[in-house]
Amino acid sequence: MVAVRAMTRVIETASEGETERAGEEISSALPHGAVVFLYGDLGAGKTAFVRGMARGLGADPEDVSSPTFTIVQEYSGARARLHHVDLYRLAPPEIEDLGLDDLIDGQDLVAIEWADRWPGRPRGALEVRIDSLGEDRRRIQVTGPA
Repeated sequence: MVAVRAMTRVIETASEGETERAGEEISSALPHGAVVFLYGDLGAGKTAFVRGMARGLGADPEDVSSPTFTIVQEYSGARARLHHVDLYRLAPPEIEDLGLDDLIDGQDLVAIEWADRWPGRPRGALEVRIDSLGEDRRRIQVTGPA
């Protein structure tokens, strides 16, 4: 068995705009088919981070909103399409019925908020944890394969 080494990068931001720029920077380096799991409390900045990801892919960041009630939203960019998923309001059986395995097996990028609610989620995704440091300050920890 080969051990996969993970790399962790920590970014601290002082505004929502800086959190968006962090997402933009990360997404511009992601290959097609990449999956990003997002973790953080309510209001931590997960959707702001995805807004930046959309910009990094050439999509209109103004189109990005939290998919809490729609569950999955899609944004088409010049570089790639981004699927934005929010599992906050779903129970594990409902998550299993979404067909996320099929969604993440494509060439599009997928960002999943509240990914910890997905039992049996696959390994190998980029993991982004966003923690509030008070006011608009955030600590963004990005962990993924080296």
